[in-house]
Amino acid sequence: MLKKGDIVQVKIEDMGSDGEGIGRAEGFTLFIKDAVISDTVQALVMKMKKTYGYARLMEVTEPSPDRVTPACPVARQCGGCQLQSMSYEKQLEFKENKIANHLRRIGKFEEIPMEPIIGMEHPFGYRNKAQFPVGRNKEGKLVAGFYAGRTHSIIDNRKCILGVPENEIILEKVLSFMEEYAIEPYNEETGTGLVRHILTRYGFRTKQIMVCLIINGKALPHKDKLTESLCQIPGMTSISLNVNMEKTNVILGREIISLWGQTYIEDYIGDVKYQISPLSFYQVNPVQTEKLYGQALEYAGLTGDETVWDLYCGIGTISLFLAEKAKQVYGVEIVPEAIEDARNNARINGIHNAEFYVGKAEEVLPRKYREEGITADVIVVDPPRKGCDESLLETIVQMAPEKVVYVSCDSATLARDLRYLCDRGYELRRCRGVDQFGETVHVETVVLLSQ
Repeated sequence: MLKKGDIVQVKIEDMGSDGEGIGRAEGFTLFIKDAVISDTVQALVMKMKKTYGYARLMEVTEPSPDRVTPACPVARQCGGCQLQSMSYEKQLEFKENKIANHLRRIGKFEEIPMEPIIGMEHPFGYRNKAQFPVGRNKEGKLVAGFYAGRTHSIIDNRKCILGVPENEIILEKVLSFMEEYAIEPYNEETGTGLVRHILTRYGFRTKQIMVCLIINGKALPHKDKLTESLCQIPGMTSISLNVNMEKTNVILGREIISLWGQTYIEDYIGDVKYQISPLSFYQVNPVQTEKLYGQALEYAGLTGDETVWDLYCGIGTISLFLAEKAKQVYGVEIVPEAIEDARNNARINGIHNAEFYVGKAEEVLPRKYREEGITADVIVVDPPRKGCDESLLETIVQMAPEKVVYVSCDSATLARDLRYLCDRGYELRRCRGVDQFGETVHVETVVLLSQ
């Protein structure tokens, strides 16, 4: 009988959806983080249930042919990149299998029209946004980086390889400024200190840079010295403060104080220009987002005569893509600021056939359908991880658009929602994964349903 503290040798036979290796020892299934399929490992049992347990990887005794040396020296402590020990080709295979397994197991689909996953040319340096918590380590030294998995302990990492090189320069300048002028980082336990996080954004096409300091106060001492230093970085466009004086895990507050330059940066996805503020939701991988939206557009098969509803539209990223090919697009999003951004983005691109509504998709669409008799030829949904509300799915069925294009960031809730729609007259026609987040377990999926 396995128990906590035992050291066992395990052959890794599978991987869970969170990227943990799965193997068996003494008849028990063990989940082992950082292990790769076909590894043989020594592991320390940390926790046991009736039929399974969790173990910590101690040593890889026989490495898998798909194991690679992580490019980041703190990958294991940080935990943000769950798949860095696996070759990129194998990562794509894992993600494609993850989608298919969810559709089979949760959605009960037997025939899945999977198309080859769209991978990345460069699975590093792709993130256009980063949020670095700031604090002090046990020795009292200023640190900035990322929280270790399931903790609020900061792993000092100013050179995250998923982000752009400019981030390291920005962090060095901000931390040097804080040291020179004795500006304290925020302390979560006491609620004291000033600088909580450093937020950066980068325009891949425009090369514009944004820096926003999230602070526990209304002002930053010697702010002119900081802006003077940051303005030496080529491409610097926007420097601001974000006020967050709450005792909360939420990173951003509502108030923005501009210190220098514009209040936004600009970037493109395809030919569509977007203005991005510190509070804007914007896809973090613009190169793959263009491929993702291109796939959604292909699945929609627009001819120019269609009325399209884009639900959970954010700042109108998919809506404006669709508007170039559709007769009329309506976008719905619960966040008022996002809808303001969407309307502004439509205006700066000269797009006049896109209208946007603030509200819950599951409330706006049924109301427009029942009270105003609106119709849709195509409905596009891109919900958060929890998937679509059932009342929304019910309205989609009642409206009976010819096509539904579902863009998903969680293939488990996707499978559940597809089952609902396919039990009520729709058929799963096409399905494709798009890797937006190389080195992590996350994968986007685009699905076409039609009647």
